[in-house]
Formats: sequence, structure tokens, C-alpha cells
Amino acid sequence: MHHSQARRVIDLADVDALAAGAAIFGTGGGGAVHTSRLATRLRIEEFGPVPLVGVDELTPDDAVITMSAMGAPGVGLEVLTAAGQAQTLVREVERYIGRKVTTVMATEIGGSNGVTPVAWAARAGLAVLDADQMGRAFPMATMTSTNVAKLPMGVAVMCDGIGNVSLLHPVNGAWLERHARALTVASGGIALGAGVLRVEDAQAGAVIRGTVSRAIEVGHHLLGSPEPVAALVEVLGAALLITGKVIDVERVTEGGFTRGSVTVEGIGGDRDRLVRVEIQNENLVALEDGEVLVSVPDLITVVDSETGEAISTENLRFGQRIAVLAWPCDPLWRTERGLELTGPPAFGYDIPYVPLTVSSEGAVR
Repeated sequence: MHHSQARRVIDLADVDALAAGAAIFGTGGGGAVHTSRLATRLRIEEFGPVPLVGVDELTPDDAVITMSAMGAPGVGLEVLTAAGQAQTLVREVERYIGRKVTTVMATEIGGSNGVTPVAWAARAGLAVLDADQMGRAFPMATMTSTNVAKLPMGVAVMCDGIGNVSLLHPVNGAWLERHARALTVASGGIALGAGVLRVEDAQAGAVIRGTVSRAIEVGHHLLGSPEPVAALVEVLGAALLITGKVIDVERVTEGGFTRGSVTVEGIGGDRDRLVRVEIQNENLVALEDGEVLVSVPDLITVVDSETGEAISTENLRFGQRIAVLAWPCDPLWRTERGLELTGPPAFGYDIPYVPLTVSSEGAVR
């Protein structure tokens, strides 16, 4: 299923797989994929397939724009992106850099932010880069591969559904997070943001490669299998933490984030077990009997135990039958700087990061 070597396109047959895979990599965040999947299907039906370009295929003539939506996922369910918003962003960036944008890269492959850039690219006649800056979803603008690489921030462009455009020159990722978050809240809780990625930086290791084709691959495995959860465990090299039902959900939206926790009671072979997952937009920490099973930056995803479909944090409900999967993050996040930006203390948890290792049987070691 690995197509990453040959230049290829994302066509209609790939959109559902991309959405399913991006939802898995969303670790509960990045926005629920349903509306973005439909929007992307419509755009590809209207404008045709979108070229998927590998990082090494970029030339000095390419101009890459990074794009994502920002805000609390619960708001994103209710406020849809205005049709011209992405266009406005591309035009603003072009005006600023003085040349044509050729390629769109998702800031995060996780959730709707991994899917919608394909719709934006289809509409604007651009290619999509087979890479992103997270390899998953993270809630903050500081948590990017470009920040791990300590690239200068450059320019950020923000646009809301009303048509307000803001051009930011933040001194670092933390200030971008503060200013962009404030603009997002002022715009009613959701906005689009874009940045400029230099080709030489992408090729020097400032992005996580192959994540779009990987999400499509995972999605095809999931959708094509009669045993979706088992298929996910296999294709992801994941540990199955628990199979059970949701017995408690605590969730509040504050400061542009969804925060809370979900408690899962084991069923079947996991009877008498309780696992709690801590949430801040994404699933961050899984605990059992006060012990940490897995934590960020490793990935924790809650899926429907029948269909294997990922359930985003804002869609968790009492009584759902679910499975909780976990698998190791990209090695980038396990570096000293990667952990500084995305380890448990970065989210306010006073726990050390213990790298997840998964046995060949799919158990946590």
C-alpha cells in the first residue's frame, strides 16, 4: 500500500481512507472529520484529483503554504468554514511573498486538519505535500516539527469566517500561540491560519514525511477489514489498552480548548478494569489504578469497538462501546527538545515521560 515513492494523486477513492486515517492520527483532536470528508469529496468531484508530492520532489520554484483551522473542536462542529476563506489565505500569502503558491501542507495530519487542506488544494489548483508538522494532532501552535528544528517563525496569516484577515510576525511559537488563540476566540472560536514553509527547510528535516500517504494507508486498512480494530492494531503496530464502555465523561470548553477526562470500564477479557483518559482537545494520558499506561507525545486513540472508527473527544458519550489504542510517536518527539514542547509537563502534568514500547502481541511493555 505504500505509494510514497511514485508521484500520485489523492482521488475520490482516497478521501474516505484519508479521513478515517486522519481521525485515527487525530488522537481525539484536530476536529471531527465528517464535514471535512464531505467537503473534500465535493471539491474533488468538482475540481478533480489533487497531486500528492513527496518532500524530495519539491523544487526551488515551489512555494509551500501550511494551513490549518484553529479553535475548540466543539465549535468546529457548529461553525463551518466560509467558502472563500482558504482562497483569501492563499492570496494574502502570495501578496506577501510576491510569488505563486504551488503546494499546501497540513499543519497536522490529525483530524479534519489533515483532510481539509486537500479540499483547499483542489479548489485552488494546488498540490498537497506528503508531510505535516506533527505526525498526529496537538492542541498548540508551539508543538510543531518546525519549532523542534528552531526555524524562525516567519509570517502567519489568519482569516475568519467573516473575512477579517490578520498578518502576524510572531517572535516565536509561544507568542504565535497566544496571539493566534486570542484572534480565534475573538472570531467566535474558530479561524484558519497559514504559514510559509521554505523548501530547503522541509528538505532539511523540519517536517514529518509521508504522513498523508500513511493516513491513507491506515484508512484503507481500517475500511477494508472485517475486523477493523484488529486491522488497526496490526497496521499501526499499536497496543490495545482496553476494550470497554464509557462510564463517565467530564468535558468543558475554556480558553479555546476542550478539556476533561473519560473513564472506560472494561468488558469481556478486560472486565474489572478501569482506564481513565485525560483530554485537552486530544487524548493526552491514559491511567489505570493511578499508574500511567501511556502519555503524550505517544498516541492514544479511542475507537468504536465495532467499526474501528475514531471518536473525537467532543463526540465521546456515556455508554459508547469503545477500544483504546496506543502506539509510539515519531522519533522527533522523543528528542530532548521534542519532549520539552510536547511531553506531559508541557500540558501541566507532573509525570515523567516513559516511552511506550509495544510487544509483538500488541501489549504494552
